[in-house]
Amino acid sequence: MSEKEKKIDFKNPEYYTNRELSWILFNTRVLNEARDKSIPLFERLKFLSITASNLDEFFMIRVASLKDMVSVQYNKPDIAGMTPQEQLAALDQVTHELVNMQYSTYSRSLLPLLEKNGLHVIQAHEDLTKSESEYVDRYFKDNVYPVLTPMAVDSSRPFPLIRNKSLNIGALVRKKGEDKELEFATVQVPSVLPRIVEIPSEGGKRKVILLEEVIEKNIEKLFLNYDIVCAHPFRIMRNADLTIEEDEAADLLKEIERQLKKRQWGQAIRLEVEAGIDKRLLAIIEKELNIQEEDLYRIAGPLDLTFLMKMYGMEGFDHLKKPSYVPQPVPEMEGEGSIFDKIQKGDILLFHPYQTFAPVVEFIKQAARDPKVLAIKQTLYRVSGNSPIIAALAQAAENGKQVSVLVELKARFDEENNIVWAKMLEKAGCHVIYGLVGLKTHSKITLVVRKEEEGIARYVHLGTGNYNDATAKLYTDMGLLTCSEAIGEDATAVFNMLSGYSEPLNWNKLSLAPLWLKDKFLFLIGRETENARRGRKAKIIAKVNSLCDRDVIAALYKASAAGVKIQLIVRGICCLRVGIPGVSENIKVRSIVGNFLEHSRIFYFENDGDPEIYMGSADWMPRNLERRVEILFPVEKEELKQRIIHILDVQLRDNVKANILTKDNTYEKVDRRGKQRLDSQEEFCREAMEQAAEKKEPYRNRTFIPETHISE
Repeated sequence: MSEKEKKIDFKNPEYYTNRELSWILFNTRVLNEARDKSIPLFERLKFLSITASNLDEFFMIRVASLKDMVSVQYNKPDIAGMTPQEQLAALDQVTHELVNMQYSTYSRSLLPLLEKNGLHVIQAHEDLTKSESEYVDRYFKDNVYPVLTPMAVDSSRPFPLIRNKSLNIGALVRKKGEDKELEFATVQVPSVLPRIVEIPSEGGKRKVILLEEVIEKNIEKLFLNYDIVCAHPFRIMRNADLTIEEDEAADLLKEIERQLKKRQWGQAIRLEVEAGIDKRLLAIIEKELNIQEEDLYRIAGPLDLTFLMKMYGMEGFDHLKKPSYVPQPVPEMEGEGSIFDKIQKGDILLFHPYQTFAPVVEFIKQAARDPKVLAIKQTLYRVSGNSPIIAALAQAAENGKQVSVLVELKARFDEENNIVWAKMLEKAGCHVIYGLVGLKTHSKITLVVRKEEEGIARYVHLGTGNYNDATAKLYTDMGLLTCSEAIGEDATAVFNMLSGYSEPLNWNKLSLAPLWLKDKFLFLIGRETENARRGRKAKIIAKVNSLCDRDVIAALYKASAAGVKIQLIVRGICCLRVGIPGVSENIKVRSIVGNFLEHSRIFYFENDGDPEIYMGSADWMPRNLERRVEILFPVEKEELKQRIIHILDVQLRDNVKANILTKDNTYEKVDRRGKQRLDSQEEFCREAMEQAAEKKEPYRNRTFIPETHISE
C-alpha cells in the first residue's frame, strides 16, 4: 500500500450515501420510466403503479423501523453519519417531493393521454351525466351496497380499527332534524370488488370511475337517519415489520401466524387524505390515529395509485402496451432424453426470463417421477400462488421419495403463503424445515439424488432468483444445472447444515453466508487490489440489486485507489459514491431500470488474466452477508463464462435503460449521441429468439469484453 493510500480513511462517513435516501433515488428512477414519453402509455401506467407499491412497502418496513429506533432513543449513526432522527427528517422532505411528482405525472401527463387515446377517467362523481349517474346508482345498489359495512362513532361505538393499506371514506354526519354536534362515520372501500368500474358509453370512447367515487356518491344511503356534512377518502399505512422472538417461540409457525394478525393493526405511520379534506374531519382522523403533521400526505388525485396496474390489465388497449415477450426454449434442453441425460453432457446455464423457467420446473417434475431418484432437497423462499414446483414435491413424497424442503416462513409479505405451502407439503409426507433461528434462508438450491449404474449421482440447480414460475417471467435471473461431483458434495453439506447443524470440515466450490461468504468477497476484491499494486491485470465487474455493506464498499475504495478498474451494475440502493478524488475515481456505477426487474447477482474478477466468475443469491448488504443463509457458486465451464461475460458487456453498453451515478450523487441517463441505440433487455430477447430458432449452443466462441467498454 502506498503512503497516499495509508492516509485515506476509507470508512469516512462523507464517502457514503444513506441507504434510505439511495432507495428514494431508485424509486425516482422507476418513476422516470412513467414520465418517459418514448414508452407506450400503458407501460407508463404500470411503472407509476410500481412506484406506489414500492413506496407502501418502504413506509411499512424502512420508515417504520426508523420510527421504532427513535422511539427507543437509538441514536447510533449509519454509515453516512446520519442518526435515525436525521434520516426521518431528510426522508420527510424527499418522500413528499416524490409523491408530488407521482401525482403530477398522473394528472398532467397520463390522464390527458388516456383521454386522447379513448379512455376517459371520471375524476369526480359530480361530473357524471344523468344517464351515467343512473347507471352508477344501479351498480351501487346491485353490487356494492350489500358488501359495505358503515360504521358510526359515538359514545357507545368507539373509533373503528382501520386496516393497514385499506382505502376508506370518512364522513362527518349529523342526525336529521337535530342541531347536535357532528359525528364521525366511516366505511371501508371493499378490496373484494373491482376498484375500476366501467360505465357504458357511446361514440367509441370508454369511461371508467373509481369505486370510492361510486360509494361517495351514494353514501347517504348508508346513513339514512343522518345528513352528510362532508365525505372524503383516506388511507393509512401501518408498521408491518414483524417482531418475532424466535428463541422464545415454542413453534415458529404458530408464532408467525400470531404476529401476522398484528400486522393489520400496527402503529399508524402515514396518513393519505384527499387534498381538499374538511379540516374538522381531518382533525378527528389525525387525533384517533395519532398522526403527526410530517406523516400526513395531502393527495391531489385518487389515493393508492396501485389501481393503475388493474387499468394496465384492461382489454382493448394492446396497441398502447409493449408487445408481450414469450420466454424462449433453452437450446441445450431440446431433443430426446431425460433432463438428467442432458445435464450429464455438461453444465447448463439458464437466463430468465429471456429463456423459459420450464427446465427448472421440469427438473423437479422428472425427479418426482423417475424411479431412479431417491431424494429431492430444496429451499423455498417465495413461490407462486399455484406453484407447479410445490405440486411436484408433494407428488415425489407420495411416490415414496425422501423429500426435504426448507420453507422460509420469514420471507417478508409471503409469510402467509409460505405457511400454507409448508402445511401442504407436510401433509403430503415431505420433511419440512421452517428456516433457522435468527437467520433467513435466502439461498436458491435444489439437490436431486439419483441411483445410477455407476453409483449415486447428484444433480444440482443453483440460482440467483426464487423458485417462482410467475416472477420468473418478470425478473431477470440466472441459473445453473450441474452434476459436478464437487458441487453435489457441497449441496449435500448445505442441506445437512440446514436440517441438523452438521458442518463439514472442508468445502469444494460453494461459499456460504453467514459463515464465510463476506470474507470470500473481501478476499477476491483484495486480490484484485494487490494485483493492481504489482502492475498485474486487475478488474472487477459486479451486478447486484443493492450495495450498502460498508466493509465491501471500503474494500472497493481501496481497490480503486490502488488502480483497479471497477464497473458496478446496481439496480437499487447504492451507498457507494463515485468520483471521490483518490478514493473512487476508478469506479463507475450504473443502474438499469427496464421492462423486466433486474435481479441476478453476477461477479467478475480479472485475477491477472485468468478470470473467475461467480453467481449467487446474495447482494452486497449486511443482511445478506451476515444474517442470511446465502450461496455463491462459481461458473467454470469456459463457454458459459464467455456467455456471462457477453451479458455483462451488453449491460455495460446499454444506453437506453441505463442510468449513470454522478459525482454529485444523482443519476442521469447515458449520453448516447453518436452511438447506436442499445437496450440490453431488448437485445437479450432478440438473442434468445435467434438461439431458439437456430437451436444452436450460444456464445461458444465469444471473446472477452473490449477494454473500451469497461473503462468508458
